[in-house]
Amino acid sequence: RDLTDISLLECFIHLRYVDLSENKLQDLSPLSSLTHLLWLKVDRNLLTSACMQELPYLQIISFAHNRIKDMEGITHPRLASLSLEGNKIQTALGLSHGQLFSLKTLELRGNMLESTAGLSLPKLENLYLAQNAIRSLEGLEELGQLTTLHLRDNRLKTLDGFCSSMKCLQYLNLRNNGISNLQEVGKLQVLPVLQTLVLMDNPCCDEPNYRLEVLALLPHLQRLDKESVEQEERTEANEMYQKRQEEEKVRTARQGRRRK
Repeated sequence: RDLTDISLLECFIHLRYVDLSENKLQDLSPLSSLTHLLWLKVDRNLLTSACMQELPYLQIISFAHNRIKDMEGITHPRLASLSLEGNKIQTALGLSHGQLFSLKTLELRGNMLESTAGLSLPKLENLYLAQNAIRSLEGLEELGQLTTLHLRDNRLKTLDGFCSSMKCLQYLNLRNNGISNLQEVGKLQVLPVLQTLVLMDNPCCDEPNYRLEVLALLPHLQRLDKESVEQEERTEANEMYQKRQEEEKVRTARQGRRRK
């Protein structure tokens, strides 16, 4: 409706659900009176900041497709789902970890992030980081409850940064990055319950026997790319792995004899 002023809303202090999408808003300060607000959607406005007065019951916010450049001032204690998709955010370091202890879903796809530093949110379960410019994975050790991680369409060349404390991660999407060496995939062995891995459109997918090589490294996968893992594949990958282990033992033994 091309709204630029929402001061009238200050009178409606008991509102719980507010959708102000597709307007021309630059200021959300009148919403500070809505202390019963549970759900807020302000997609496709002209906002340059997500900073708001803390609202005690607010659980869901969507700021998608605005002009927001940072994540400062988001402090709602019961916030469970936050979308900042399609903004201009370059760093996640502004998140208030001590005040977002209820956050379970964070949507940041289509921004300008180059690193995951600052995403230390211990209750987070779903993290969407597709279509950024991420080159390095940092601070993931705090994400002990994370089950889903989307990193499609970024600039990752290595998979350093994953760690065993990510004990709940089941779904990992790495489609269309720059991973060229299958040895990088071996770094995902630290993820104890990883079930689904999407690697398609990476250079390493052109390697001979790509699926078998990945399954030899990650035998517990249930799904690789778009296809479920068949038992025959799993058996073949295991045989290939065992054969290599035997060959490595023989090679090590020969080297030991030569040294003597």
